[in-house]
Amino acid sequence: MYLSSFRFATKENEEDYRWGIKRTCYDSFYPFGVLTKNGLRMLDFEPVTILYGGNGCGKTTALNIIAEKLGLERGTFFNRSNFFEDYLKYCDYETVSAIPKNSRIITSDDVFDFVLDLRCINEGIDNKREALFGEYFEDRDAHFQMKSLDDYAELKRRQLAKRKTQSKYVRACVADNVREHSNGESAFMYFSDKIGENALYLLDEPENSLSPENQIRLRDFIFESARFWNCQFIISTHSPFILSMKGAKIYDLDEEPVDVKKWTQLSNVRAYFEFFKEHEREFAMGNNGGIN
Repeated sequence: MYLSSFRFATKENEEDYRWGIKRTCYDSFYPFGVLTKNGLRMLDFEPVTILYGGNGCGKTTALNIIAEKLGLERGTFFNRSNFFEDYLKYCDYETVSAIPKNSRIITSDDVFDFVLDLRCINEGIDNKREALFGEYFEDRDAHFQMKSLDDYAELKRRQLAKRKTQSKYVRACVADNVREHSNGESAFMYFSDKIGENALYLLDEPENSLSPENQIRLRDFIFESARFWNCQFIISTHSPFILSMKGAKIYDLDEEPVDVKKWTQLSNVRAYFEFFKEHEREFAMGNNGGIN
């Protein structure tokens, strides 16, 4: 445990601020007015705390406010308005121990950019491979005579082509293609790389780009990091797999006022449950069910 609690701006704070603004031409004072809609005033944290709710409930806004107030490291930019700094002045927090310097916020944009970068690298490698396939036959069959030391690198490359098969030649000239992983595997790899020991991590909808199997892997990875590696997590999600994490404290931001619930009480999870319950017989029949 590092962060014990966090207090956001109250309605009174927001009203005072609006009265203090001389210009009234603004359509939005974001992030003012977002979290007070559902009465979110304070969050008390556990080793794993989850913010649940639909789009527009403010869970991502809450994470960004906490991250900026704590000065956490982040990758990509976010929707930061001209009023963000003023809002942060009304926020406060309490800690159990000092926030480690390697703490950070990880957003779905960070993961997406990472996967996109891997694709670009892979495409570059693939293009190079195609060129090397052509060079292989040219180097293997052509006659070459070394005339000076400047020709040594060329001679070495041609001798390599004569000694190796086509695939081994290409592999020796370029690194193995990183696209051994699917997008989901790459996304999971990003989390396992960025999440280390002894730190506070804010994760914004980490289930994006992850299959159900990898969401379960990530849930278990987070649980073990909190239990064994002195990590604390604050997560925004509506993934039933991550919400099912044992011991997690869940705030339902769809409620007014915001309330703490068990994961089995959440509307999103209940919808999944009712749907599969309705089709339970089809699952029981398995491959013998046919098509109705």
